[in-house]
Amino acid sequence: MKADLAKLDRAFNAKVLAVVGDSGFFQWLRASENFKGKLYSVQVNPKTIKQIEEMGVKNYTSLLDIPEPIDLAIVTVGRKYVLQILEDCIRKDVAAAHFFTAGFTETDTEDGADLERALTERAIEAGFHLIGPNCMGIFNPAIGLKQNMGQYVGTTGPLGFISQSGTHAMNFSLEAHLQGVDISKSVSFGNGTVLDSAEYLEYLGRDESTKVIGMYLEGTRDGRRLLEVLREVSRKKPVVIWKGGRTESGSRAVASHTGSLAVSQDIWTAAMRQGGAIPVLGMDELIDTLKALLYLKPVYGDRVVLAGGSGGQSVAITDAFTEAGLEVPPLSQESFDKFDEFFSVIGGSYRNPIDTGNPNRLEMQRIMNIIEQDTNTDNIVMLMNASGAGPAGMEDQRDEEVKAVAQMRDRTAKPVMVCLQLTMLPRVIADARTIVKKLQDAGVPAFTSLERGALALRNALDYYRFRQG
Repeated sequence: MKADLAKLDRAFNAKVLAVVGDSGFFQWLRASENFKGKLYSVQVNPKTIKQIEEMGVKNYTSLLDIPEPIDLAIVTVGRKYVLQILEDCIRKDVAAAHFFTAGFTETDTEDGADLERALTERAIEAGFHLIGPNCMGIFNPAIGLKQNMGQYVGTTGPLGFISQSGTHAMNFSLEAHLQGVDISKSVSFGNGTVLDSAEYLEYLGRDESTKVIGMYLEGTRDGRRLLEVLREVSRKKPVVIWKGGRTESGSRAVASHTGSLAVSQDIWTAAMRQGGAIPVLGMDELIDTLKALLYLKPVYGDRVVLAGGSGGQSVAITDAFTEAGLEVPPLSQESFDKFDEFFSVIGGSYRNPIDTGNPNRLEMQRIMNIIEQDTNTDNIVMLMNASGAGPAGMEDQRDEEVKAVAQMRDRTAKPVMVCLQLTMLPRVIADARTIVKKLQDAGVPAFTSLERGALALRNALDYYRFRQG
C-alpha cells in the first residue's frame, strides 16, 4: 500500500498516543513515561485499569471513547483480538497503529497465515496505516516515543533507521548513541504486511531532520517498488543496508522471524548497488559507514595518507586500507623534501605511512600541514592513542591532538578521519568513547580499529562514485 506521508508524519511525531491492551509489567506504558504528548491507555480488565490509573495514565475501555484524534496507537493485545482493534482504529481514524502483537505468518501455521491475511486485507481496503505486525514500532527520542525503556530521550540526531528486527532497531539506536551519533527517527516494522520498507524509506527520504539512512532488511514484498524509491532517495542522501539471511541457514531463520522470502545474496547486493545503496555485512560496518558519510567531506579518490603510528602499526594500517580496496602511495617528492628539512628518521619514517616515532611527535602540526597539501593523496587518516592508563597530562595532550586534527579538517578539502589504537580495558574503552565524541563534535569521524575505519572509507567512496556516475 502506498503510504500517505502526512499520516506517517503524524505517527512519527505523535502528539496523542494510545496504548491498547498493555498489562502485567506494562512494557509500553512504562516506555512512554517521558512521552511529551498526551498518553492514553485502553484496557477492560478492572484490576489492570486500577494499576494503570495508579501510574497516572487515563484509561478508557474503548479506543472510540478517547475524546480527541489519535496520532499513533500501540496495539499489544492477544492475536484473537487484533481484527476487533483494527476496526476500532479505522472507525476512530487513527493516523497509524503499531501492532506489537505477533503470531502470524512467521509461525508457519495455517491459522497464523490466515489471520495475517485477514488483518492485511482489511487494513489495505480501509487505507489504514498498519505498522507491523510483530514489531517494536517507532522511536523518536526528541518527543520521548520509544521502542523500549532503555532507549534515550530528550535529544535528536541526523540518523534515520528502518529495521525488520525490533532487537536490531533497539541495539542500533543504543550503540550508535554510544558512538556519538543519535537517531532522528527509527522504525521496526516486523512482518511489514501493509507498509513495507519502501514506504518508510520514502518518508525518511523526505524528512529534513534525517541526513543519512540505515536499514536492516530480511526481504521485501515489492522489490521493484523498493528499488524505485531507493534510486530517488540515494540521489539526495546516503542509504546503507544490512541484509539478514545471507546464508541458507540464515534464510530459514528469516522465515521464522518475519516470514520474509529468501533472496539470493548476489542478486540482492547487485540490486542494492544498482539502486545506489551501500550494502554492508553487520552492525559495526553499518554504524561505521553511516558515521563516515555523516562526517567526512565527499570522498572522490582512493589514495590515502596514513600518519601517527609506529613501525608495526604502520604495517598493519597499510594492510588494512589496501585490503579494503584503497591505495597507500608514496608521497610526492615535494613532500619528501619538506620532511627532509626536519624529520628524524631514528625510530621514524615519512614514506607513507608516516611513522612519527617519539622525536617527531612535537612536530605533528608541521607534519599535518605537509600531508594536507600532498598532491599524491586524496584522504587523510590519523592514528591516535586511546589509553586511559596513561600518565598525568595525557588528557591535555590528546585534547591538543583533537584540536589540531579538527583544525586540519576545517582547512583542507580532503576527507579527514581518525583510527584509535586501544586495548580492551574498561578504562581505555571509556576513554575512547570520550575521544570519539570530541572528534565527531568537531566533524571528524573516529573508528575503534584500523579495519573498521578502512572499510567505512571505502564504502563512502563507493557512495560518492555512484553519485558521480
